[in-house]
Amino acid sequence: MATEQPRPAFALLEDRLVGCRACPRLVEWRERVAREKRAAYADEEYWGRPVPGWGAPDPRILVVGLAPAAHGANRTGRIFTGDRSGDWLFAALHRVGLAALPTSTHAGDGQALHGTRLVSAVRCAPPDNKPTPTERDTCAPWLDEELALLLPGVEVVVALGAFGWAAALTALGRVGAEVPRPRPRFGHGVEVRLPLDGRDLPLLGCYHPSPHNTVTGRLTEQMTDEVLGRAAVLARMTG
Repeated sequence: MATEQPRPAFALLEDRLVGCRACPRLVEWRERVAREKRAAYADEEYWGRPVPGWGAPDPRILVVGLAPAAHGANRTGRIFTGDRSGDWLFAALHRVGLAALPTSTHAGDGQALHGTRLVSAVRCAPPDNKPTPTERDTCAPWLDEELALLLPGVEVVVALGAFGWAAALTALGRVGAEVPRPRPRFGHGVEVRLPLDGRDLPLLGCYHPSPHNTVTGRLTEQMTDEVLGRAAVLARMTG
């Protein structure tokens, strides 16, 4: 009889994550959205659970977002997939050579990330895209645990929006990075170096690619490409 191989640490983490029901408001919302659905997706089966990180299992670049969209990742089960924020982000990742395709529509669509992984600070879709402080803090250990698995190989972290920036700083501090006091403030294009295990880990800030920022012109394609392109250079993912 063949000996069963132990499951990779990421698979075990995801198994526990997708069963999480720690935040009653988020559980009620994600499941209600999955039942009621949007008319355009009435024939689809929604994921309706916490959304794991996705991308390269051994990334050089880690991108930290806010939370799944109700009819995006909460529907498709894949982070930044099936909504306008994801459309913007994956198009930019593709332009700078970090994604195989310029679109991300559903799991199994052929998309793949090169040396890059996407995670969110909060793993369940929140009402109005606004997690409460308690929900943020309750979900934080998932990011801590994922970071601990990834950090030996991560060479740069990109934080999307002020929420992602704060979550990344907090998580990095908890896994051993030296976070300055006062804490560095978020801004688009801001770059700070955090001492960690004998090296300086770059943290880059980028406005979140939500329609609120992209439709208004606060975040342009060029601005997005510049930050992600800088991350690719720092991670030696160019050429």
